Amino acid sequence: MEKKDLSMEIRLLIAFALAGLILFAQAYFFPSPPAQQTAAKTVTPAAATSSAIPIPAAGAAASNQANDAQTPAAEVPGQIEAGQEQVFAIDTKLYHVEFSNRGAVVRRWVLKAYKDHADEAGKAKQVDLVNSLSLTRVPAPFSLAFKGQAPATDVNTALYRFQQPDPLTVNFEFSDGRIDVKKSFSFREDSYLVAVSSQATQNGAPLVHALSWRGGFGDSTASTTLTAQHALYYDTANSKLTTKTVKDAKDGPVSSAGQYSFAGLEDSYFAGVFLPEGRALVELTEFSDSIPDANLKSDPRVGAAVGGEASNTFTFFAGPKDYKLLGNINPKLEQLIDWSWLGISLAFITKPIFLVLSWTADHITGNYGWAIVLVTLGINTVLFPLRLTSLKSSKKMQAIQPLIKELNERYKGLPLKDPRQADKNTEMMDLYKKHGINPLGGCLPMLIQLPFLVAFYKVLSVTIELRGASWLWVHDLSQPETLAIRALPIILMVTQFWQQSMTPQPGVDPAQAKMMKWFMPAMMCYIFYFLSSGLVLYYLTSNLVGIAQQVILNRVTPTPVPVAPPAPKKKIRN
Repeated sequence: MEKKDLSMEIRLLIAFALAGLILFAQAYFFPSPPAQQTAAKTVTPAAATSSAIPIPAAGAAASNQANDAQTPAAEVPGQIEAGQEQVFAIDTKLYHVEFSNRGAVVRRWVLKAYKDHADEAGKAKQVDLVNSLSLTRVPAPFSLAFKGQAPATDVNTALYRFQQPDPLTVNFEFSDGRIDVKKSFSFREDSYLVAVSSQATQNGAPLVHALSWRGGFGDSTASTTLTAQHALYYDTANSKLTTKTVKDAKDGPVSSAGQYSFAGLEDSYFAGVFLPEGRALVELTEFSDSIPDANLKSDPRVGAAVGGEASNTFTFFAGPKDYKLLGNINPKLEQLIDWSWLGISLAFITKPIFLVLSWTADHITGNYGWAIVLVTLGINTVLFPLRLTSLKSSKKMQAIQPLIKELNERYKGLPLKDPRQADKNTEMMDLYKKHGINPLGGCLPMLIQLPFLVAFYKVLSVTIELRGASWLWVHDLSQPETLAIRALPIILMVTQFWQQSMTPQPGVDPAQAKMMKWFMPAMMCYIFYFLSSGLVLYYLTSNLVGIAQQVILNRVTPTPVPVAPPAPKKKIRN
């Protein structure tokens, strides 16, 4: 039986499908974690996990030592300690933050405006940035981490006295006569910024330390929890954002220091970063802590400590990676939104698409689902000339099929490595040139569509604005549908079949065309079945627009008249 070469269109369809598989493979390899258990209000002290951090670069250490040497010893107060543990909360319009005076730490940091991913019972709760399962394994958020050996007194389990001069401010202090530690948190009613400070002395001498957040950060119910959480810092000297994965600290805590505009933690949609106030040097230490989940399976969770002085004063941002919000606080914070894909920056296309979507939703549709539909319609309208060029190329290709058939018959049976195959290719290209055909003309719309597909995928993966955005029966455009049988991928498969049925495929072997007519829609349905519904909506809308355009073009463009082949030439013998 004769072996037939795949046409350019078929090859590109296969390449497109493989690119989709590579792009979305992570959906199959990172299953959603089990529902998180709720932490108790009264909590036992953290397990004896060392809060010591390694000494960073020599330059940073020398700077701190010089500062300490210039700071006169302070008078050590008498014993300051509470009689029992107390758990209390501070509430603002945006936060519910739960404190414990044991260690002067945070037990819960709830974002009131955002829901986590629903548990097995389908109930979503407000996002708690603190991983409650870590509280009995590592020091709670805002525990102190010390350079070198920690003090003899464990200030992270001590009972602090606290005062609230107003409902949004809390001041903690502990002293055993040798070590004195103070912490302060000052909230604002309608802001994601919190003023945080800490001071520590030992026998009156400055005690260098950092404020830590360990055991994970962000939405612990997200399917990408383990891969999306990072420690990070923005180096002002290099104008560069550096992110570190939990694997970077697998052999122990890792420290760095520099002129950082901010440093802290993030996941896909939320960030907790410290912004220094009037400091030239900031130190960040990354941790990797093994934290069990609800099924007692331990996984490494990222943590970070930020500080590096005996007296640390920061503005702490804990909230959504909202593009407008971040820009208003500090334009450098906009870089917390990762527009790259596979290490390649796609900001030149991803960021504009997000801005257009956001503007459309805010000013025209009032809904991100309809904004996706409208923007997709606009993109396909702009690309219509390419589709017209593609159709004209297909029509011309149909017209010269008798010539191509005659050429293939003459070179029939030649091995692929036969030098005479070059002659065949030369004749084929001369044929295309003579009749004004671009062999890639039919592929241009598909090639152009792939960057937009990747861009929409990225926008739906990192923008908080589309997280939880609903459309008709879809509850969250950034997630797959919650229906027992997902409707959008099924509709997409039908439109893909319809579009392929009405699109000319000149030069394609009938058996191959029949196979691809059924195989390609089924494979696209399978791929998109596990992807965010917003991405399926984009591709489905593109198919519908393409079908409408194809109907119009098929009616207004004439049917090609086949070109009669020349007199038969002598067949090339093997």
